[in-house]
Amino acid sequence: MEDDSDLFNLPIRYRPEDIHKLCSKTKFTRKEIQLMYRGFKQECPTGMVDEQSFKHIFSQFFPLGDANNYAHYVFNTMKQKNSEKINFENFLDILSKVSRGSTQEKLQWVFGLYDLDGDGLISKTEMVDVVSSIYEMMGRSTEPTVENGSAKEHVEKIFHLIDTNKDGAVSIDELVQWCTRDESFLNSLDTLDTVL
Repeated sequence: MEDDSDLFNLPIRYRPEDIHKLCSKTKFTRKEIQLMYRGFKQECPTGMVDEQSFKHIFSQFFPLGDANNYAHYVFNTMKQKNSEKINFENFLDILSKVSRGSTQEKLQWVFGLYDLDGDGLISKTEMVDVVSSIYEMMGRSTEPTVENGSAKEHVEKIFHLIDTNKDGAVSIDELVQWCTRDESFLNSLDTLDTVL
């Protein structure tokens, strides 16, 4: 029997996993998941988000800057390989790790954000690209206003501190060692823990 959506050439709506499974896979309560799902469905009625839609949603939170590049990098951390869309489970999984995960889970996500080519190392160029995207996103809201050259200067100041073996790339171990020595950075990771 043909699916009705095929008859009318309508997109099939994505249905997420059972809420009990989502609760067991994440660090969110049933009520929190229901609240997030309502918001997700409001912005993404088909239950799937492509990169353009994600950028549009993301940029609403940063109206004074250009969030396109940073949203692209974040989107890539959420989507599954060989997929150009994210579903509610992808979104919830990353949000759970970033907001309520262990320090190790949060640092793993940060590492994945900066490892743009997925080779298991962060090059200075990759770090400059991501830091530049953060500066672009913050735009006029930063004081003093940051310029694109500032991102490169910022990376120049810290890259050699993180790259302890001086091989020109940062491994996950080097990132973890550097971040766990910096108490202010660890405190900033804790602020990602949210109460909905």
